Amino acid sequence: MSGWRLTGWLSLALAAMAAWFVIGHGGDVEDIRLAIRATARTSLVLFVLAFTASAMVELAPGGFTRWQRRNRRYLGVSFAVSHFIHLAAILALAAMDRTLFWKLTNVTTIVLAGTAYLFIAAMAATSFDRAVAWMGVGRWRLLHLIGGWYIWISFAVAVGKRVPFDSFYWPMAVLVLAAGAVRLVAMMRRGRRQVAVSAP
Repeated sequence: MSGWRLTGWLSLALAAMAAWFVIGHGGDVEDIRLAIRATARTSLVLFVLAFTASAMVELAPGGFTRWQRRNRRYLGVSFAVSHFIHLAAILALAAMDRTLFWKLTNVTTIVLAGTAYLFIAAMAATSFDRAVAWMGVGRWRLLHLIGGWYIWISFAVAVGKRVPFDSFYWPMAVLVLAAGAVRLVAMMRRGRRQVAVSAP
C-alpha cells in the first residue's frame, strides 16, 4: 500500500485504536493514559520512518527502504495524525484530572511541545505539491530540515527524561537515538562525496 491510501488507512487505524482504549474500556483516567502511551509509540515509529527515509535508502538500498522513501510524505502526514490524536488524549486527561496532568508536566514542557506541534502542523500543511511550489523548494527544505530535527529533539528529551523511571521507554529511546545516528551518518557520507567531487 502506498500514497494517500496509506495515510487514510493508517489514520483510520489510529483513530480506531484510540477509541478502543478510551471508549471500549470505559474512558476513565487510566484508559486515557493508555491511549496517550499507545499513540506516543505509534507517533514515534511513524516519525522515524519519515525522518530517516532518505538516509535509509542511501545507506541500505532495498525494496523496503525504497518504499519508505517513496512514501515519506504520506508517513509524515500519518505521523501528524497520530500525534494530534495523542494531543487530544492529553487534553482529555487535563480535563478529567487537572491535578494529575500538572503532576506529569510543567509550563516549560508545554511550551517546548507546543512549538513541536507548530512545526508538525506546518510540515503537514506543506506536504502537497502546490504548497511546495508556493513556498519554493529552498524554503520548503529548510522548514522540513529544522522542523524534523526539532521534533527529533523533542522526542529525545521527552523519552530520555522518563527512561530512568520506566522501562516502557527503553525501546523508544533506542529508536530515537538510532534515527538520529542514521541521519547524521548519511549527512556525513553525502558531505564526503561532495568534497571528493569538488576536489581538483
